[in-house]
Amino acid sequence: MRIGELARATGVSTRSLRYYEEQGLLPSERLPNGYREYGEEAVRQVAFIQDLFSAGLSSGVVREILPCAGQERPQGDCGALLARVRQVRDQLAQQERQLAGRREILERYLSGAAAPTGLTPPSPSPAP
Repeated sequence: MRIGELARATGVSTRSLRYYEEQGLLPSERLPNGYREYGEEAVRQVAFIQDLFSAGLSSGVVREILPCAGQERPQGDCGALLARVRQVRDQLAQQERQLAGRREILERYLSGAAAPTGLTPPSPSPAP
């Protein structure tokens, strides 16, 4: 299938698909007229790439993951790669804890529990 067909099938822009190819994430063949040609597995691969990007992974990490995913015989050091993905997951968990702590401070302020004497939280503005 050509790039426009793949874009329609996946909901991903042709610009993004070209970027994926430039980054070595999505292989294509070139037809004699210069058009890109993608195999049927490209739809599934684009969905997987999108999921990994949505998880906050960089194109470099995604490029490392792809040889270990969806193949009978994974290529590369998949054990080290899984450790890297776990590290990213743990970093996200740490960020979640930090955000929860910040939110708690704001909640205490808004409820007046942490407000100094004479200082009250701002009142919501009336709707126009």
